[in-house]
Amino acid sequence: MRKIISLTFVAAALALTSCSSFLDINKDPNSPSTENMTADIMFPAAEMNLATSYGDFLRIVGGYYSQHYAQLTGTSNYLDYSQFMMSATRSSGTYTQLYSRVLGNLETIRNLATAESDWGTYLAATTLRAFTFQVLVDCYGETPYSEALNASITSPKFDDGESVYNGILAELDAALAKATPIDPVCSNFLFPSESAASWIKFAKALKLKLMMRMGATGAALDALVAESDFPAEDVAWAGCWSDEASKSNPFYAEEFGPYFAPQKNVSLNLALQATLADSDDARLQAFFDANGSGVYTGAVSGTNYSVSAQTHGASYWCRPAIKFNSPVYLISVAEVEFFLAEYYAAQSSMDDAKAHYEAAIEASFATAGVGGADAVYGAAGDYKWVASDWKKLIGIQKWVALSGINNFESWCELRRLKYPEYGTQKASQFYNVQSGSYDVSTYVPGTIYEPITVNSKLASRQVLQRFPYANSSTSRNSNAPATKADSEPVFWAK
Repeated sequence: MRKIISLTFVAAALALTSCSSFLDINKDPNSPSTENMTADIMFPAAEMNLATSYGDFLRIVGGYYSQHYAQLTGTSNYLDYSQFMMSATRSSGTYTQLYSRVLGNLETIRNLATAESDWGTYLAATTLRAFTFQVLVDCYGETPYSEALNASITSPKFDDGESVYNGILAELDAALAKATPIDPVCSNFLFPSESAASWIKFAKALKLKLMMRMGATGAALDALVAESDFPAEDVAWAGCWSDEASKSNPFYAEEFGPYFAPQKNVSLNLALQATLADSDDARLQAFFDANGSGVYTGAVSGTNYSVSAQTHGASYWCRPAIKFNSPVYLISVAEVEFFLAEYYAAQSSMDDAKAHYEAAIEASFATAGVGGADAVYGAAGDYKWVASDWKKLIGIQKWVALSGINNFESWCELRRLKYPEYGTQKASQFYNVQSGSYDVSTYVPGTIYEPITVNSKLASRQVLQRFPYANSSTSRNSNAPATKADSEPVFWAK
């Protein structure tokens, strides 16, 4: 996969902000000289590097592992993803980018902010730092944390995922204790021209996600929920993209943009298409474009189809409805509402759980820009609230809600909640590689299925549970542990 982020991209992105003199074009914003080392320069650069990794590479792999995406006819770039595979080299560039260009810059910003008692900027940098470490744990299970970003330690130890989660929760608490809603924040893309108020809400939503993913209970979680100080709008990088090379939404640039002669790879998966079509869910039309004939069709995981047996060309399949200015979402209102529904359901407060479940679906439809949410969860809907099925309902509807905006988090929640479940059918029963015949009539909506070719290292009826440790993290680290099996869940998915 190409790395869309570049000095041109960062320089151009910084130029989009309201401040007039972010960047001397002859100097690398990822390695600024001492006199240029300011939060106003470094923070937007860190954001754009995170937006590229999270909004492109991790969106793509999350979409394949969640069976939102399948491989388009005649191409093979992401065939291994559709077979639930990941190599130690595939994620190395993203791993390095997250550590050096995101976490490295954020650590410098935190130090600068501490020296100046700039607690709004400190909170913003800590929130993105916690978000990034969460992503690394969710990918790899274990990752350097306590000894990371220390120039004197060349071989940092790998911390277990639960310790990292506990550490970043403590960091968020400490930063929240220092910041006030009226504190200023350095120049940034996420909440431009705002005080720390929005960052406080984002930090609390991130805390909720971390605690729910850990299976936390008790007074701290209860207090967080009772305070109910979460974002009223989706947290996303929006309004900072333009239809130019290296300035557009990174997934669009990778897969659709005319700037780099993109290779088309991603198509709508049968599992998502048939589930949405079965319940007449308008999000299908919002999240994906119709095919060349104006209809919606879903491809199967685990193959790029036999060229000699193709009965349907690339134009038969549907593509994600991504535009150059599509937002890159970090956390949505729908996600927060689903977590709250889960919180109340686990306490057997089913009226509250139902209210938040329905609010989550409404919020997802609002993000998609379509109506008809009540047809999904209403009395006649296929996904109306049934208390005894709360985990299944939340799992499937979260899978749907994230399919058009944040596929990586869907892969995480699929592993954790174990929904959608595997159906009884396999992809080989939907598509015959030898003959090219395609028949999906036996697919059961709201399920996933075994790909035609699937990672043999996984247990039966199991999605990929983790990435192997990146080569860039292990090749020169004497403290790197032995890679764990692809089938070994990260700590919160056990």
